[in-house]
Amino acid sequence: MATPFPFTAGQVLTATQLNNITTLPINDQTASYTLVVGDVGKRVIMNNAGATTITVNNSVFGVGDTIFIANKGAGTTTITAGAGVTINTASSLALAQYGGGTLVALSASTFCFFSGGASYGAATGGSSSSITVGGVNYTLLTFTSSGTLTVTKSGLFDVLLVAGGGGANGINSVWSQASSGGGGAGGILQSTIYLDANQTVTIGAGGAGSVDAAETEAALGSSSSIGGANGLSVAGGGTSSGASTNTGLQQATSGGSGGGGQNWSVTRQRNGAPSMAPAVSGYAGGNGVNSNTQGQGAGGGGGATAVGGNAATTTGGAGGAGYDVSAFIGGSALFKAGGGGGGGTTGGAGGSSVGGAGGSNAAGASAGANTGGGGGGAGIASGGSTPKDGGSGGSVIVYVRFK
Repeated sequence: MATPFPFTAGQVLTATQLNNITTLPINDQTASYTLVVGDVGKRVIMNNAGATTITVNNSVFGVGDTIFIANKGAGTTTITAGAGVTINTASSLALAQYGGGTLVALSASTFCFFSGGASYGAATGGSSSSITVGGVNYTLLTFTSSGTLTVTKSGLFDVLLVAGGGGANGINSVWSQASSGGGGAGGILQSTIYLDANQTVTIGAGGAGSVDAAETEAALGSSSSIGGANGLSVAGGGTSSGASTNTGLQQATSGGSGGGGQNWSVTRQRNGAPSMAPAVSGYAGGNGVNSNTQGQGAGGGGGATAVGGNAATTTGGAGGAGYDVSAFIGGSALFKAGGGGGGGTTGGAGGSSVGGAGGSNAAGASAGANTGGGGGGAGIASGGSTPKDGGSGGSVIVYVRFK
């Protein structure tokens, strides 16, 4: 039942009406709005996908008048002081979606806004820029090397972590029947956290690809993290199947995304590895062709948003698709964490063009710095015996933004 507030002279209230006097009327607005005296005791709720304002003018309200203001739209609503008006607050007058609080008149021209919840904080560190996403203005801090997030105002922060991509194993002359799979992409983690102290941001390397001359195996991608033991962290990408040492074959390993499998008749070598967190931060690697014949294709490494492609005859599988971070940082499409392509007579493409491409009877390509992409697998053609290295994964990148 609707509340009888505001009351009128001589009004007689029923018991039901008395029980509903705390049910304040709602004044829904979809465009910038100026408060009026009739809003006293009401909830003024803004709903707009773009930025809006709620203006408070002088000599409209009396001492003790209160108005609850909230924003349920995607665009920021800013409480704005009119001419001669002062609005004090310990939080922020810029209300993000679902933010709100109570505006109290201390005089006809002085108000205090009491926030109904945590607001965004402020910090420095990394490389700073101003961005707009969905009509909301943010400061974006980008970390491409380890450093400190210096919190200058406690509050909420949006964080996007991209872990390092996994390296790909290669091919040596002893085990030259098979191409190698692509490395798995680094994991992705997006969250909003409350911070009231400085935080360490750790930027690690991508996993090194195998080097045949040194008989090294490929390495997992580094995790990315912000804060200590109780902070946020996401796993780096897994390595692929291949033959990087004379002692035997290496199997694909799990990570933020799993590495791809080589072409081979043994299932455990042929199958791609799963992600450590399926459909949350990454996906599984693809499978190689069921054959020990030279020139056949290997599987692509898993990506942040899709599984690695399975190989088809002599063509390696494409790396799994990466994640478009422009939804977080604004601007045009920008992908991170694509899987590495599998090797073959024709190598598979790197996922979303950030994973390393698979080798076409050649060494696998490495992913770019700060992409979190997986390294490309090495390819071998029929009659080939020349050892070929696997590609390295891309290093970590961390984004932090606040309104």
